[in-house]
Amino acid sequence: MIYIFDLDDTLYDERHYVESGLRAVASFVEDTWGISKETGINQLITLLDNNGRGRIFNDYLAMHDIAVTKTNVKACVSAYRLHKPSLAMPSEHLLLLSALPAPLYLVTDGNKVVQGNKVDALNISHLFRRVFVTHRFGVKHAKPSTYCFEKIKQAEQCEWRDMVYVGDNPAKDFVNLNKLGMPTVRVLTGVHKDVIAKRGYEAEHTIPHLCELTSLTL
Repeated sequence: MIYIFDLDDTLYDERHYVESGLRAVASFVEDTWGISKETGINQLITLLDNNGRGRIFNDYLAMHDIAVTKTNVKACVSAYRLHKPSLAMPSEHLLLLSALPAPLYLVTDGNKVVQGNKVDALNISHLFRRVFVTHRFGVKHAKPSTYCFEKIKQAEQCEWRDMVYVGDNPAKDFVNLNKLGMPTVRVLTGVHKDVIAKRGYEAEHTIPHLCELTSLTL
């Protein structure tokens, strides 16, 4: 069996990346407009918890009477996306990946610079034969597209049933792979852990924690 993994909220807690990015934004705003970084990070986390990420920088700038222009918001977004995060993989996840049979693959959606920085910060690229950031091939090839999985299938000269995808988001991770007969596993962690999947969108298997993966019969 060839194991293919999602990244965010599957191999590590993405909240750690988000908070790292918010610290970078708070530092940028302090340098640019003189708002205390310590005050800023607390306010940004409160906004995140209350309202999510959608308009967080707009609301933060407005809170301090800083003009909410496209330029200023974009500068905050850039500070967030381009920062070098401080991240660590859970030790038990590293042990799991090291114990699984090679080759392993990683398939993740998102901004290619952001996702690349995450992989570098986690220091995990050496554990995978190849890391696929879907946006490097165009946004149209993001999940639920099977484009990157087809590339893995071709490289390994295997059947769909010989691969398994492990992810966390039932809105996009599994639906098209299920149709192809590829085994899928949903880890009930992260922001999607309580989401009830639409019909056909749920993974074939669900586990409460990534370390339960080896207990499955695939």
